[in-house]
Amino acid sequence: MDTWTVLDGTTTSPLRASVDATGTLRADPTQDVFGWHRSAPGWCRGDACIPNFRVSDLENDDGLDVVGFAALAGLVTAVDPDARALATVPDAASRGRSLTGALAPELILPTVTGAPVALSSFRGTKVALVFWASWCGCRYDLGAWQERSAALASSGFSVVTIALDTDVASAAPWHAEAGTTHPALVDVDGVAADAFDVVNVPTVVWLNEEGRIVRPQDSQTATDTFRDWNGLSAQTSGDALRRWVLDGDPGLTPEQVREQLRLPSQADQFARAETRLAGWLASAGHADAAERHFALAAEAAPHNVALRRGAMPQRGVDPFGDEYFRLATELSEAGIPLHRPLT
Repeated sequence: MDTWTVLDGTTTSPLRASVDATGTLRADPTQDVFGWHRSAPGWCRGDACIPNFRVSDLENDDGLDVVGFAALAGLVTAVDPDARALATVPDAASRGRSLTGALAPELILPTVTGAPVALSSFRGTKVALVFWASWCGCRYDLGAWQERSAALASSGFSVVTIALDTDVASAAPWHAEAGTTHPALVDVDGVAADAFDVVNVPTVVWLNEEGRIVRPQDSQTATDTFRDWNGLSAQTSGDALRRWVLDGDPGLTPEQVREQLRLPSQADQFARAETRLAGWLASAGHADAAERHFALAAEAAPHNVALRRGAMPQRGVDPFGDEYFRLATELSEAGIPLHRPLT
């Protein structure tokens, strides 16, 4: 069997596998597969086991059907046989359960200035998670978000920005220019955008002191620099933020939060897996293969601007150039909004 590369969130691991005569990718069952190991009851990970009867159809003398087993394990896969690589993300049901849980999904992300930080470390404080990117005009709002964070810090509040960039170096200069001191995280592996189903930036999510979502994915700005383009009001978002921090009014009841919380579809998760694989292929010098997988991602989730525009720098395309405006026109003509402010 050959050695394949498995891209699983923030980790990369080897897998002994080969493609059989039917085109099925099969793994050596004597190794861990996606963290699961073969045992008497079936395939187990920690206290959880997938019983033998559920896996029996996926195993034969050539090994374990990798893609089929991934589906049983709650994963969506993207595969490139030529590069011997595959990427996984949680499937829509798994991601939905995580996003609608009692607490916001836990993440540990790198920062622009130091060691990685866990989202759970901010509990005890009201937090506005501000998703942005160096390839978005919302980078010019960082200074204004810093001002909001500083102005409301004494009331138990902090802005935490999360850049949807594939490397820290792309995000760091914009924080330096804005003179920010709030926690500045970078979603280099796309796990935060996946965890919170972010489909474009700027997107803001509010977490209360317990780490619960009290305002789901909302298109918000902190300046009116691009209001003619995005139609978003900085004053509206600022007033709402102050009402929440100072008066305890998030503007939505728990029932309304559940109603407006956006959950991903299986197609969304497939697009994320394809993008993860494409990004790795691009960084490994497989430009043509990367382009194919980026195209599969765009076909699966055409509305996901965060994936499609975020891929442009990796593809050698200007994210502020003609291709972005063609994308914006395409979505407009299809009735797909670029920005999604809550009502």
